[in-house]
Amino acid sequence: MPMIRECVVTTVGPNGQPHLAPLGLIEEGAFWVIAPFRPSTTLTNLEAAPFATASFIDDVRIIAGCVCGKGDWPLESVPDWSAPRLSAALSHAELEVARNEADPRRPRFFCRVRKIVCHKPFLGFNRAQAAVVEAAILATRLGMLPREKIDTELAYLRIAVDKTAGAAEREAWELVTAKIEAYLQTQPK
Repeated sequence: MPMIRECVVTTVGPNGQPHLAPLGLIEEGAFWVIAPFRPSTTLTNLEAAPFATASFIDDVRIIAGCVCGKGDWPLESVPDWSAPRLSAALSHAELEVARNEADPRRPRFFCRVRKIVCHKPFLGFNRAQAAVVEAAILATRLGMLPREKIDTELAYLRIAVDKTAGAAEREAWELVTAKIEAYLQTQPK
C-alpha cells in the first residue's frame, strides 16, 4: 500500500475562485498523486489549471467542515503561485501536475512538488484528530458502504474521541457525525 498524506488541497477554478477539498495525496515515487472522484470541483479545476496547493494542518475542524459543506476557511496567498494555502497550515506544498491518467471513476493527477514551506511547529498527534479524519473520510463514502460497516467504524472511532479529544476535536467530531447520522436516518435499517 502506498503512503497517503491527508491534507486540504486548494485548486483554482476558471474564474480564479479557490476551492478547498480534504484529500489524501498518494505518494508514488517522485510524485504526489491527487485522485479526486468524478464528478468533483477539484477534478474540473485540475483539468483547467494543472496546479494545486496542499495545506498540512492539525485543526481537524477544517477537514470536518469541508466535508460538511463549509469551505470559507481563511486563506493566504502564496508568493509566485496561483493557488492559496490555508492560513491555519503548519506547512504547505506547491504541486504542479506533470501528467494525468484518465479513469471513468477516479482520474489520477501525478504532481511534482515545486516547494514545501513550513509556517508553524507541529506539536504531535492526538488520537482524536486521527479519528475525526477517519470519520470525515467515512462521511465521503456513505453511499458506498453498508450501514453495519458505518456503525462499526463510528463506534470504534468514538473511543479515541472520548479518551483523547480536546474542544476542537469534539467540535469537529460532532459536525461530521451529525452529517453521518442525518444520512443514516434516511436509510433502511
